[in-house]
Order: sequence, then C-alpha cells, then structure tokens
Amino acid sequence: MALATSFVSAERPADAASPRLAAEQATSSPSPGSRPAPVTARAAAAVQDHNAVVKQYCAGCHNERSKAGGLVLAGFDVSKAAEHAAVAEKMIVKLQAGMMPPPGSRRPDEPVLTRLVTTLETRIDAAAAANPNPGRRTFPRLNRSEYSRSIKELLNLDVDASKWLPLDTMSANFDNIADEQALSPLLLEAYLNAAADISRMAVGDRTAVAIDHTYTAPSYVSQHPWDHVPGTPYGTRGGMAVDHVFPVDGEYVIEVTNTAGDNARYEDLDISIDGERVALLPLEGGGGDAADGRGAKGVRTEPIVIKAGQHKVAAAYIRRMEGPYEDLIRPHDWSYAGGGAGGGGITTLPHVRDLIISGPYKTLGISQTPSREKVFSCRPTSQDEELRCAREIITKVATEAYRRPVELREVDSLMPFFNNGAEKDGFEGGVRTAIEAVLSSPHFIFRLEHQPDTVRAGNNYRVSDMDLASRLSFFVWGTLPDNELLTVAAQGRLSEPMVLEQQTRRMLADPRAQALGERFAAMWLRLQDIDKVKPDPNFYPNFDDNLADMMRQETIMFFNYLVREDRSLMDLYTADYSFMNERLARHYGLRGVAGNDFRKVQYPDARRRGILGQGSMLVQTSMANRTSPVLRGKWVMEVLLGTPPPPPPPNVPDLEAAGEGNEARIMTTRERMEIHRANPTCNSCHRFMDPIGLALDNFDVTARWREREFGSPLDPRGDFYDGSKIASANELIDTLLKRPTPLVRTFTENLMAYAMGRRVEHFDQPTIRAIAKKAEAENYRMSAFILGIVKSDTFRMKRLDAAVATDDSKVAASQ
Repeated sequence: MALATSFVSAERPADAASPRLAAEQATSSPSPGSRPAPVTARAAAAVQDHNAVVKQYCAGCHNERSKAGGLVLAGFDVSKAAEHAAVAEKMIVKLQAGMMPPPGSRRPDEPVLTRLVTTLETRIDAAAAANPNPGRRTFPRLNRSEYSRSIKELLNLDVDASKWLPLDTMSANFDNIADEQALSPLLLEAYLNAAADISRMAVGDRTAVAIDHTYTAPSYVSQHPWDHVPGTPYGTRGGMAVDHVFPVDGEYVIEVTNTAGDNARYEDLDISIDGERVALLPLEGGGGDAADGRGAKGVRTEPIVIKAGQHKVAAAYIRRMEGPYEDLIRPHDWSYAGGGAGGGGITTLPHVRDLIISGPYKTLGISQTPSREKVFSCRPTSQDEELRCAREIITKVATEAYRRPVELREVDSLMPFFNNGAEKDGFEGGVRTAIEAVLSSPHFIFRLEHQPDTVRAGNNYRVSDMDLASRLSFFVWGTLPDNELLTVAAQGRLSEPMVLEQQTRRMLADPRAQALGERFAAMWLRLQDIDKVKPDPNFYPNFDDNLADMMRQETIMFFNYLVREDRSLMDLYTADYSFMNERLARHYGLRGVAGNDFRKVQYPDARRRGILGQGSMLVQTSMANRTSPVLRGKWVMEVLLGTPPPPPPPNVPDLEAAGEGNEARIMTTRERMEIHRANPTCNSCHRFMDPIGLALDNFDVTARWREREFGSPLDPRGDFYDGSKIASANELIDTLLKRPTPLVRTFTENLMAYAMGRRVEHFDQPTIRAIAKKAEAENYRMSAFILGIVKSDTFRMKRLDAAVATDDSKVAASQ
C-alpha cells in the first residue's frame, strides 16, 4: 500500500505548461485517509476534453458494432476510469506504446495523448491507494522444476521430475500459475510413484534386483569428430554422459550401442564413472551387419563394481587426431547432417546411440552417499534408540519438506510409516518409508498458506512470516527456503522491511539465484521454443542441438549477469556484450574466443545488441528454411512490449503461396510479405509486426549475419508504427527505447506474475507502475524490480474472497 500511495504523488508530475492538467491532478489524487477534494470547473472541463478525444479518435473503431480488439469505448467516461479499470488499463497499454490510434489514422498531438494517459493512471492509482487489492491465488503445487530443485535441497539428489510428472501447463508465459495446475487421480498417482522411487534412491535399496536402464542420445545432438560432449572426459569426442543412481554397492554391466561407421574398426570407446575410466572397449568392424538390423553395434563391459549413489556415467570415443578427418568431404558441425535413420550422415565416424546400465548382479552392501549423509542425521547404537533417532530424522526431513516447523502430532502421524517399514526392512527401511510418506504429503506437494481465523471475506491480510519465506524462496531460488530464512521467519522478523530486504539481497548473492535466469527469464523470453525449430540441414548443415543449447545458455548467463552485477534492465536491450564459447562465437562470426568455456565477450561493432542480437530469440522466431519477420515482430510485440497482435482471421492465405507462378527467380521473404499484406484484412496487423521483423532480417534462420537472401540484396527498411524509419536491429532498439515505459512495465508485469504464481490482473497495475517508477529513479537496476515486488502489498498480503473463504491448508488436507 505504501508503494501505491507514494506513486500517486510521484508517478507523473503535472506538466508545468498545462495548468488544466495540474488542477485536475490536484483534485483527483486524494491523500490516504482523506476525502477527494471537490471537482473544480477547470478539472471538469479537462475531463470533458479527454472524453472528446476518446470519442473523436477511439470510438469510431471501438464501438458496439465494430468492437475492434474486443473493446467498446463509445460512451467511456474518463472521470469514471477507476470504476472501469479493466477497460482503462487496456487503453493505457496501447496509448503508452504509441500504437493507438493506429498508423494511417488521424492522431491528436502527442501531448494530448500523454495527458489522457496521465489522467487515466492518476485516477486509477488514487482509487487503488484508497482501497488496495493484493489479489489472491489458489494454493499452487510443485511443478516439475520446483519438484526437482526441492529434492536436490532436501535429499541431495539430482532428479529429472519429467520421469514421473506430466508436462506443466503454460499460462501467462509461465508454468507456475496456480489456477492452471489441475489435479487429477493420475497426477496424484504420479507424485506417489515419484515419492516411492526417490526415497529408495536417497536411502538405497539392499533388495534391488537386476534391471536395465536405457539412455538414448538424441540424433540432433552432434557427436562431431572434434566435439567434446559436456560430462565426458577431456580427450574424448562424441558420446554421452548421464547421471545414474545406483541403488546398492554391487556389480553392474554397461553396454553401448553405436551407429554404423566405415571407420569403426579404428575406434576405442572410453567408459568412465565420475570422470575415472573403468573400461576401454575396442570398436571393431562396420555396423552394416549389426544384429539389430538398424545399423547399430553393441559392446559391453565385464561386470564392474560400483558403489551406491548417484554417479556420472559417460561413454565417449578416444579423440585420436586434430584437423580434417578421412571423410570424402569436410564434415559439417552437425555430425548427422545429411544422414537418415540409423545413418551417420556426412561424418562417417560412429556415434553412441544407447547407453544401457544393467544390474546389480551381485550386491555388496550400501556405502555412504551424499544423500544418506543428508538423511541420517543420527545412527542408533541399539534397538532401544531406533525410535528416538527415527523421530529426529523424520522431524528434520519433514521440517525442510513442509517449509515450516512441524507439530508434534504431525511427527506422530508419520511414525506408523516408519514402524511398518522397519518391520519389513529394518531401521533404514523404516526411514525410507517415512520419507516416502513425507514426499507424498500435501504439505510438501502443495505450497499451502495459513489463513488467520479472524479474517473476514473481502478483507486483506498479511501472510505469515513462514509463508512469506516460501514465497520469497520459490521466487528467487525456485526451491525450498534454507535454514537461515526459516529461522528468521520462525522468529517473526522476516516481515520487517529491513530484514526482508537483507534476506532478499543475501539470496540474490547466492548461486541458487541463477534460477531467475534458468526459470523466469527462460520462460518469459520463451527459450523453450528454440527446440521447436529444426533448421533444414540442406541449407543449414552446421546447426544442431549443441548449438541451440549454447544459445539458450548464452541468454541465461546474460540475464543472470544482469542480476548478479545489479545492472540496468536497459542492458537487456542495449548491451554491447554477451556470453559465448568458441563455437558460438565462431557461429556469430566473432574471432578471438577459444575453448568450450563461456565467458563475457565484447561485440566488435553495433550489429548485435542485447537480446535482439542473440540466437535464442532469432532462431525461435524463424522457420526451418527461411526467416520470419512476422514471427520476430510478433515476438517483440508480445514479449517485450506486452501488446500482442490479434490472432489472424480464418482462411488467411499462407505466406508461401504469395507470388506463386513467378518462376524467374526465388522471391525474397520481404517480397512475399508485401504481396501478402496487400490484403487489407492482413495489413491491419502486419503494418505493426512486419517493420519490426524486417529490421532483424539481416540475421538468418540460425542467427548468422547475412547481406543477401537467395542471391538478392536484403532490404530491411521499414516504418515503425509511430512513423520512425528503421532499417537495422540497432535502429529498432533505439526506436523502442524512445518509449521505455512499455518495456519496463512489461518486464515488471512478467516478473510479478512469476513471483506470485498467478496472472496479473488490472488491479495489479497501480503496483506495477509504482515499482517501475521507483526503479527508474534507481537507473532501472535489477534489484529495484526484485525488491519492489518483494516489498509490495501484492507479495506480502492476500485478499480473502467471499467465494473462497476457507483455509488453504484445510482444503489441501482433505485431498
């Protein structure tokens, strides 16, 4: 509430040259606890002027008949903006971005639109300050990423939750939106299966039987003759590395199937555990006569004694030489380019296809592992001490898993699980069963928040310090709160503003804060969409999943650098540097970068700047065989500006069909687009998107710089929707930064949605404006946005709606 209140007087000071606006603001911005001042004649006249602007320039399209954009503004009264805040906020977004009135339409002078926006914001923010609404959300459950990260913190295990849990639903750009996290018997069963398997991984399983675990290398991951695969020993090429949990000390057999290669007889296959070689297998003969009929040949080790726990298992070929190989032509960077099913592509050397771990065939006990060390905080020396030690272990695990101190009755309810397990498999079996029960509990799976008994429907209340600790931890780290955060919360000090800021800054300095890049930035910038684009190897044979992963890593490291160094948000758009290794730098055409390690690299010129010069954005907005200015323009409008274009109308002709019958030469993408948008129905949206995308057209499908397309010179010129001339990524960025407000508010809105785990509503916009304004005063430092959200009423408070006046914990407990 404090943020929103201070914003009313500071967000947009009255223009000294506009006494009408100054008078209007003075009468529409009441101080907290006071009644609005009487509306003066001058202020009323100003409102009438604003209404006239809306009627003259907006209502012609946004009326009951046309309903352009699904918005009706005929009869809209600016003086009642707070009563129709949802509509007014949509107006503010478009007007702030300069998108309305649209290009080609009559527009009033810019100061007129600025005063209209200011008036709308002032009235809405004043009403919000008088009656703040922090909103509410249903209790969220742990999604795949949060589940995996929580298991890492809780049991010191790296697990892939996708082995058990279904794909998370994306909404408002993120996979942690509580309203979209549907529950079903099938999903609950998946959590139960995960709890059973993970508890055995953590404690070990003396009764484990021999089974096969198969890991398959994706064909789009290159195993190039001179490519080192992360996780494999240095001095090797190709292959694959996996994290595998061995349930018990014992004998295991590792088998590798290889795709055919004419030079296979010259290969040695290195098998290693945690970087230490355990076997060297000669690969002899071609694979054409392989028994499986798919061009694969299998080799296997003798039984190897491996200790229990999680280990890095790798299979890779010994790298024998540098420089060109004995291929008929020089191999491309993607080793499967030109290959078919089971084939090695242009590169004739073999590839690892499957890594199969079998066993245990002979059990030898269970050694101490990092997981067991984390679990067994005590060891009973006699049978009489087992119950006391079991209670200590269960209390510790449950406290961390439930993210709060557990009550005595909760420990009592878990002890029968220990007793049942101990009867069958002894003390360790009892502990394992109790851990399984903890991991199956609603108090672990759901992020429950306690509701005070005294709160009434429609009222706001502060969340408890323990619940605030969970909100903060899952926001910054994407996982469980640590002991220090829980201790401060248990003392009731976390809600103190200074303590809350201290803890937030401590957490931002922790390596776990990289989750902001890996989780928030990756989803906001849609890095997962890189995997949807597979550039045609006939045109782009040097692009593979290895390079796609490097582009994704570049953006994540870049964003985390901004957070770690507390840089300005504007660096996201203007930075003349990025992070890359040798291969990515070479792909971008940059010299002087050597090795596989990523490091900060300065751009030699202004061709690339910020996120719009990074492959993660440019590849995901391309087609397999050509660039897509439409997708790139749409991405900028949706992701950066928060102004998505409407969906295309039905039966719109495909861009590929534009210009059919012109056989003199292959038409450029720009030429096809000009034919396509000649249709007035198409032009209404393309006039916004196309100039943005064309300004980025010097970057090809794989983000490499180019000057020509199909032999014809590129023409990236265009008119931005505000009339600015743009012809390059550099000019596009400068044009966007003329109006930084949409960029800043869109970032803030997405950061809040991710932090809260719910969609941002119209009543959140006053808080977003307050955070953005305060961040502007701090040069848009990343910490200003993060702390602004953490300190806001939206983050620290909750509203109890009449329809859901129940305690989250009671609801979940009944599931």
